[in-house]
Amino acid sequence: MKVLHYSIEGGIGPAQVELTESVLRQAEAVGAQFVVLQLDTPGGLVSSMRDIVKEMLNSSIPVLVWVGPRGSRAASAGVFIVAASSFAGMAPQTTMGAASPVDVGGKNIDSTMSKKVVNDLVSLIRTVAARQNRNLNWYEDAVRSSTTITSERAATARVVEVVAPSIQDFLIQAGKHGIVSLDGTVHFSPAQLEIVEYEPTFRYNVLSWLIDPQIAYLLLLAGVACLFIEFTHAGAMIPGIIGAFCLLLGLYAMSILPTNIAGLLLILFSIVLFALEITVTSYGLLSMGGVAALLIGSLILFPEEGGHMALPISLILGTTGSLAVIMGGTAYLAAKALRKKPASGVTTMIGEKAEVVSWKGTKGKVFIYGTLWSAQIEKEKYPDGIELENGSHVIVKSIDGLTVTIDIE
Repeated sequence: MKVLHYSIEGGIGPAQVELTESVLRQAEAVGAQFVVLQLDTPGGLVSSMRDIVKEMLNSSIPVLVWVGPRGSRAASAGVFIVAASSFAGMAPQTTMGAASPVDVGGKNIDSTMSKKVVNDLVSLIRTVAARQNRNLNWYEDAVRSSTTITSERAATARVVEVVAPSIQDFLIQAGKHGIVSLDGTVHFSPAQLEIVEYEPTFRYNVLSWLIDPQIAYLLLLAGVACLFIEFTHAGAMIPGIIGAFCLLLGLYAMSILPTNIAGLLLILFSIVLFALEITVTSYGLLSMGGVAALLIGSLILFPEEGGHMALPISLILGTTGSLAVIMGGTAYLAAKALRKKPASGVTTMIGEKAEVVSWKGTKGKVFIYGTLWSAQIEKEKYPDGIELENGSHVIVKSIDGLTVTIDIE
């Protein structure tokens, strides 16, 4: 009896939908009697969860779900996937629950919309859980009240069928219990089992790697830093290309993860503050504001899960400090270059000494930088003209075309 085994670890999103579709297609192609999903997820998109549940319910091959290994969880969207399974089990020291819907910022939805969404999800989870005669009241409470349950209690409360320390033990217990399929209830012994491991595609590996809060956060900050360098050093191109690529990947991941929009906006606002430091003399106040916005935005970017931060504080402090140094240093160098006196061109003569070649009244000729220039004085300052000896030195005050205005030292 052939069993196709695959795993979902991390958030539920479009990549996991594609994975499930691919697994079910391969199960039919290789003639597998069952599919076993090893699950460990904090939840994810409701739309993606619905797509996975739909695939499971409409599959001609029963899908078994095991929450494992030890320390794993099936939270939020994961609860619906367990409920939709043909046979469900959990490893010891695993948990399941907290399926109340939240918005993209990880916060509770407003009361009116919440009633509609919750009632819709309750009807879904009761319907799919009823297929295997599971504890409908607990599944409803998981949606309405974010109830959680341990593996040991889940088995006794008919939330799942068994507690199994390994995938092999889970299948052994499933064979004794019997799996309902199109051909009726199927029983099997361990000797009949042939477990085939599904190898995810490169595409799925890349997409699932992206849906990690730490990876998404690092991609976002890398994109922000590279684009800032491009804006302050126009024409560099390579930082701009890399920055746009990283930023788009980071935003894609955050469209799936429960991201706090206020945190994202604070991080983007920090770019504005660092950019203003280039043109506004704030004596470092704008840069300090940029660092503060970056730090606070990073702290609230992802909601806490189970009392723990989604992003380690060490990662936040390290990346925030590094990015602040990069962006602050770039802003300082750009501001310095912007305010620095040009190193070439005729404007460099302003403030320099010129040698008088000839002079009469208000006009004459001066020699500077190896070139002879027509010169004049400020008529408002010297209405009667001045007397200058050939070879004397004057100061260039301004330049107008091919004529310089000079003043006495």
